Amino acid sequence: MTESVKRICILGGGFGGLYTALRLSTLPWSQQEPVEVVLVDQRDRFVFAPLLYELVTGELQTWEVAPPYAELLANTPVRFIQNEVSGISLGDRQVFLPDQEPLTYDRLVLAVGGETPLDGVPGVADHAIPFRTVEDAQRLQERLRHLEASTAEVLRVAVVGGGYSGVELACKLADRLGERGRIRLVERADDILLTSTEFNRKAAQQALSERGVWIDLDTTVGSVGTDRLTLNYREQVDEIPVDIVLWTVGTRVSPLLAGLDLPKNNRQQLLVQSTLQVVDHPHIFALGDLADCKDADGQQVPTTAQSALQQADYAGWNLWASLTHRPLLPFHYQHLGEMMALGVDNATLTGLGVQLDGVLAHVARRLTYLYRMPTLSHQIRVGLNWIEKPLRDLLSV
Repeated sequence: MTESVKRICILGGGFGGLYTALRLSTLPWSQQEPVEVVLVDQRDRFVFAPLLYELVTGELQTWEVAPPYAELLANTPVRFIQNEVSGISLGDRQVFLPDQEPLTYDRLVLAVGGETPLDGVPGVADHAIPFRTVEDAQRLQERLRHLEASTAEVLRVAVVGGGYSGVELACKLADRLGERGRIRLVERADDILLTSTEFNRKAAQQALSERGVWIDLDTTVGSVGTDRLTLNYREQVDEIPVDIVLWTVGTRVSPLLAGLDLPKNNRQQLLVQSTLQVVDHPHIFALGDLADCKDADGQQVPTTAQSALQQADYAGWNLWASLTHRPLLPFHYQHLGEMMALGVDNATLTGLGVQLDGVLAHVARRLTYLYRMPTLSHQIRVGLNWIEKPLRDLLSV
């Protein structure tokens, strides 16, 4: 890169990072002031996380849910580097990558997302499975196939965490395992889906009940073993047999941020202005799980995929504006509702005055996510496959 070329370095290829890169690729950059956009992620695939649950039941294939970055960025000027970030020098404006020359940047985008903490309860790191990545889904699939091929009459699965991820996983697993499955949902609060709407909560409770999922409320996990789970209910301690433990509790920001002298809240999220610039660091933008952001109207922006998608649109524009001497736009967050998968061909949807559940909500959810997929070419490929799949299934009967 010559000195005349400015570089935007985006760390993290999730909803915030990838969609910011794609937005930047559509903006009218001047040939007299060229800009290079570099996207760095340790994995080779983007994960459309809301559809990751469909891999458990085989409703969708990996290529649909997790397309390679090389494919998504093939027709853009964005350069992708698959590598892990080993450090950042804020003073020198450099990003360090193992076995590569440092990347010097003019603008830095921090979008490395969060991770599921596994170190708070004995045995979790060794025996439980989180559910954030394709690798997590594949590890779960392998364990399920092994159990299904066994002679065991009952397959016991415990899902820890009664939030969105835990509820969706419990329903999908119940549908996959059928009568052999004994699914247990463990939640430390007095109800599931505490941050959701009453409509969604009731629909989820009904879906779990219909599938025979046992719900342990006001319950915490004391320890996780190879084939045992210790549960604490008030002053009572129970040890129960279990074949798989799925851990969906909590989110913490990437350890990469720990060594950076940037303003943070008590959860170690970066303090971000409504323009998505880190406070007192106008050349650094942050979005997604790691950002503590209030929008232009003063409302706290939730750390959801929906928020990251909206932030990416503004981040792309503001990066362009900051390098082309234009005014930046304050971010306005719009809550568009919630969607949850509650088993095969079943979902719930609330938002914009609409409340749906069942098959109709399932179709609406799929179409909404199809529209939100990162590129038009991937949308077309996936959409055609969804149309053709029922025909192929019919012909194979």
